[in-house]
Amino acid sequence: MSQDLITADLVVLDVDLGPTKNDVIHNLAELVAKAGRAEASGLEADALAREEKAATGLGGGIAIPHCRSAAVTTNSLAFARLKPPVDFGAFDGPADIAFLIAASDGSDDAHLALLAELARNLMRSEFTDGLRNASTPEEIVTLVNNAIQKEERADAAVAAATPAVAEGKKVMVAVTACPTGIAHTFMAADGLEQAAKAAGVELYVEPQGSGKVTPIDPSIIARASAAIFATDVGVRDKERFAGLPVIESGVKRAINEPAKMIAEAIAATTDPNARKVAGDASSAAAAVGGSQLSVGKRIQQALMTGVSYMIPFVAAGGLLIALGFAMAGFDVALAPGYNGARQCAELTWLDPAACATAQAAGGDGDTIGALIQAAGWNAGFMNYIGALLFAIGGAAFGFLLPALSGYIAYGLAGRPGIAPGFVGGVIAGSLGAGFLGALVTGLLAGVCAMWMSDFNVPRWLAGLMPVVIIPLVVTAVVGLIMYLFLGRPLAAITEGLTNGLNGMAASGAGALLGIVLGLMMCFDLGGPVNKAAYLFATAGLAAQNTASFQIMAAVMAAGMVPPLALALATTVRKQLFSEVELENGRAAWLLGASFISEGAIPFAAADPLRVIPSMMAGGAVTGALSMALGVGSRAPHGGLIVVPLMSNAFGFLIALIAGTLVAAAAVIAMKQFWPAKQVAAIA
Repeated sequence: MSQDLITADLVVLDVDLGPTKNDVIHNLAELVAKAGRAEASGLEADALAREEKAATGLGGGIAIPHCRSAAVTTNSLAFARLKPPVDFGAFDGPADIAFLIAASDGSDDAHLALLAELARNLMRSEFTDGLRNASTPEEIVTLVNNAIQKEERADAAVAAATPAVAEGKKVMVAVTACPTGIAHTFMAADGLEQAAKAAGVELYVEPQGSGKVTPIDPSIIARASAAIFATDVGVRDKERFAGLPVIESGVKRAINEPAKMIAEAIAATTDPNARKVAGDASSAAAAVGGSQLSVGKRIQQALMTGVSYMIPFVAAGGLLIALGFAMAGFDVALAPGYNGARQCAELTWLDPAACATAQAAGGDGDTIGALIQAAGWNAGFMNYIGALLFAIGGAAFGFLLPALSGYIAYGLAGRPGIAPGFVGGVIAGSLGAGFLGALVTGLLAGVCAMWMSDFNVPRWLAGLMPVVIIPLVVTAVVGLIMYLFLGRPLAAITEGLTNGLNGMAASGAGALLGIVLGLMMCFDLGGPVNKAAYLFATAGLAAQNTASFQIMAAVMAAGMVPPLALALATTVRKQLFSEVELENGRAAWLLGASFISEGAIPFAAADPLRVIPSMMAGGAVTGALSMALGVGSRAPHGGLIVVPLMSNAFGFLIALIAGTLVAAAAVIAMKQFWPAKQVAAIA
């Protein structure tokens, strides 16, 4: 199997593959494609997208650009000995050795294990010296295959042995993990193992890579005196290590400074103030002591965690509400008997007085009972089912604020932050603080829980901290702060912002607001800016006025533009796109029609400088036209499904088609007249 990874036709020696790492990756991808193992442009795009996440220069003159890609048909290693060397972002200068590791999306564990063993060998000087001294491609192939086969035998021997701790040695455990889980994960593991051996430490490493993960034996963890987490994506089942002193960093630090991390871990074993593992934290943002992430980056990751977990509630609730409207008409939301249940289930998080007002108008707060009043069997079966779907969708929407707040706290502090975050979101809704209040409670709960996680407590108490003590204390703190200090001011700010933006929509500045919303929806295609515009629109629906309906329509139309425009562009100018992009383009038709802006993300990730400005141009046109034509939507989601229910549905289609044509024409022009090499040089 290992013979299949690299062959002589995948090796080039002492060659000039271009002045930049993008040129090297392009030429190595072409080499793999020429061997019939991948589609070149798709492999190149995925490798460059991985490169944007973190540089693959390792130091010591070595670079390992790598990716998992649907464009790869056979797992492959392409090797180049570069003259002149090329900068891959390593801390000590350019690289003269470059491996392109190309793994297919369907790679089995055996192939991934072989790729991981190659990465381990790159940490060993005898192996890299051999790569530099080889005189023929066949020598490179033999060297790589022998190294991998040797590691396979060694791993088998280790796996067969029962874990045993050497007498008198310090015992430590470590976890390494990177986003791809192929190269850096295992190179960090090998670097730490070698440094630990030199320091006389018994170290057990759990590489959490893309293949099968073998957990560290619990008996070893019980004997350990410290833990090292070198991860970029968080630690799976982190609570196993609760109570251990911990050194945390990104994965590349374990490659560049393994001896220093081992020394820090040794020092932590005798330091009473050393940070300890408190419990589960599946976000790298939760790392504080020893983390290479800035405070701003950790907060950004936490916010995106909250938004990503909240979106399923938006999608499910919005589409069910849209189906309810389609079956029963908009009047189902306005029926006197049903209004109380609808507002209690859906709108309390926006307006603290909504439920009481609605109940006073005739609703009894019981959803099913109110449905019978509003749309009983006498109204027809379709109306009744539509009312039920609307009620279910409203219930789903009722979780927006708790989910947003809870998972922001989770992104910062892991499991201990979930309960106080959810409770804070509910309180934000009850006080009318809305979206802004949920952000504040999520951050507040996350920071407090993260702070308490750093407390030095006896090991017997450490297990109780994340499940009892931290949730109890932080929930009380967040609730008291909101009720006593922050709730009403945040509610006033939320109301003021909403009234101001709705006023713009009702005045002559509506088209300008549409442009702003259109640009926001297309700027990051499902990221925080996109979600801010969307959440502003959905929150505004509580006002139930013409301006709020127009804002919702503009946001929905602009958000549909990017996937539809890229689907159109890949249809009319196929030669400008890779096979992978053409496949994504076919799927983007349905995603765009369903108002899922994320359908454009694969295109933007591979080519942001040409795709994103083009999409923003189309979104601005659509937003402006939608507002100018007075299009209104009461449904917060649904895309084309809810168009027949909109006010001025024809105007919505005009705005959508115009923006889609502008964006498609712009991206085609950018790709045709601004070559990829020029873009790469600027990037």
